[in-house]
Amino acid sequence: MAVIRPVVVGYDGSSSADAAVSWAVAEAVRTATPVVLAFAFEWPTGTGPLAPVPTSWPNAASRRDAETMLRVAAAEAAETHPDADISTVVLDGPAALRLREKSRDAALLVVGNRGHGGFADLLLGSTSVAVSAHAHCPVVVVRGAAHPTASVVVGVDGSEPSLAALRFAVEQAASRLVPLRVLRAWHPPAQRWQPPAFDPREIVAAERALLDDELTGWREKYPEVTMTAEAVGDNPGRVLVDASRTASLVVVGSRGRGGFTGLLLGSVSQQLLHHSHSPVAVIRDTIPADVP
Repeated sequence: MAVIRPVVVGYDGSSSADAAVSWAVAEAVRTATPVVLAFAFEWPTGTGPLAPVPTSWPNAASRRDAETMLRVAAAEAAETHPDADISTVVLDGPAALRLREKSRDAALLVVGNRGHGGFADLLLGSTSVAVSAHAHCPVVVVRGAAHPTASVVVGVDGSEPSLAALRFAVEQAASRLVPLRVLRAWHPPAQRWQPPAFDPREIVAAERALLDDELTGWREKYPEVTMTAEAVGDNPGRVLVDASRTASLVVVGSRGRGGFTGLLLGSVSQQLLHHSHSPVAVIRDTIPADVP
């Protein structure tokens, strides 16, 4: 019998984490997937003779408090989704590291955009950035307002991560019974660098044709999903952030074309994580594209 991978939620009691739980439980019920609420103790460290060492260890009372917090969150989620299969776990160690480890066996990792301990002017918490860059499964950062019946939006540029993102987005649109909006955007050359015969309309038409080719197999596999393809000569991050205003979910690859291989998160994915008006799914190139 196939093992059903759970949806794992990083939970710390913050309002952002509460939003992540609500999103994750609704997703899990829709896909008949169990949910695990995970809390991690982040130990304060001091300087040891050879390496940093914890200055205090979580005591029994702290662990009981964490377990109680998780039980309350699970009970509140079960009130609105009584059919949900919800369990909890307390992890020892840095949240980003422990969530990354949990992601090895997860179908999806869900986090809020900011947790406890972050400064108010930081739009995205360090844990959200770290797990988006390093997780072994798709990561959803819950922010803004989701519109459940609105389109799933995905940014595609032909790179491996973006093709994996397209696969995830198509499957999301199919399971949600909503349209799919596929966007290909690029930075147009500055006017002074444009050749005399440069015609933006020809570039748009060519890019749109490439996009339609990439969608052919998916349209055949999911004929019930309405898929629209758009090519836009504009800043990709700005285009996707604007599209997120009326999206149920925006999906993007972790890195696109032209990114330095050492950067685990590209500029477009970072723009979305910081400024999207709806939840964002980040898909790394470890997820197979499986183009039909």
